[in-house]
Amino acid sequence: MGKLVIVGTVAFDAIETPFGKTDKILGGAATFIGLAASQFHNIDAAIVSVVGDDFPQEYLDLLISKKIDISSLEIVKGGKTFFWSGKYHNDLNSRDTLATELNVLADFNPTVPDNYKDADVVMLGNLHPSTQMSVIEQMEKKPKLIVLDTMNYWMDNALEELLQVIQHIDVITINDEEARQLTNEYSLVKAAEKIHKMGPKFVVIKKGEHGALLFHDENIFFAPALPLEEVFDPTGAGDTFAGGFVGYIAETKNISFNNLKNAIVHGSNLASFCVEKFGTERLENLDSKEVKQRLLQFKQLTQFDIELE
Repeated sequence: MGKLVIVGTVAFDAIETPFGKTDKILGGAATFIGLAASQFHNIDAAIVSVVGDDFPQEYLDLLISKKIDISSLEIVKGGKTFFWSGKYHNDLNSRDTLATELNVLADFNPTVPDNYKDADVVMLGNLHPSTQMSVIEQMEKKPKLIVLDTMNYWMDNALEELLQVIQHIDVITINDEEARQLTNEYSLVKAAEKIHKMGPKFVVIKKGEHGALLFHDENIFFAPALPLEEVFDPTGAGDTFAGGFVGYIAETKNISFNNLKNAIVHGSNLASFCVEKFGTERLENLDSKEVKQRLLQFKQLTQFDIELE
């Protein structure tokens, strides 16, 4: 059974889109990653994060019911859980952050459980690079794969620490805008080449509703996003993508380029469910039959026969 360590936020979100709005609901990068990864049953996953004692027991029970180890989800007595609020524009590709309250996350020092310090895969969710680095340093055995998610905020405010972390990872997942900012290259092919030189063997560049690109040496793979009839809320789609990606790799224990191509498709597949409801609602009740049916749609979307003379 493949071991997976997920480090990131477990949080409250309040979301407004053209289709409605929510009060505080379950959110956070580690939450979405964990729920997506739980679709792969032959893995042993743990979340390393922090919440306040205002975090409802029902949310903890949800994670436990998905067989996610939460022994290193620290609960701070008298503390308040990280909170983010955002409003999406009509195209759902852009949003305004209305509130970010770090609360207990401000003093978060992650502790990897002893029985996960030999994990096969480590997923470093979007956090301060020094926090991500401390997790890498706690691993007693080099993981098969260390995957990093980051964002332009850390490029603006902690670039030196971020570049240090990037030297120690195997896969980076960022969106096209962030790839361009990190490298000062408009061409995503040139951007990926530059990022390879910083350390990662594999570069995943997410393009939202336009799919994702995987780069490795001279090889490039593209997975489309599934065209959907209804999109309610893009929050967590990138983290769900990452969860599907690392969940599949932890289960298969295969880090070849061809297998990472499959992992990209699994990530894109699960992300397509995430956006259909607000927050984590769709992922909470997703069953394997639905997942397989949509994987078949992905296959039909991209498969073709062509004769080459």
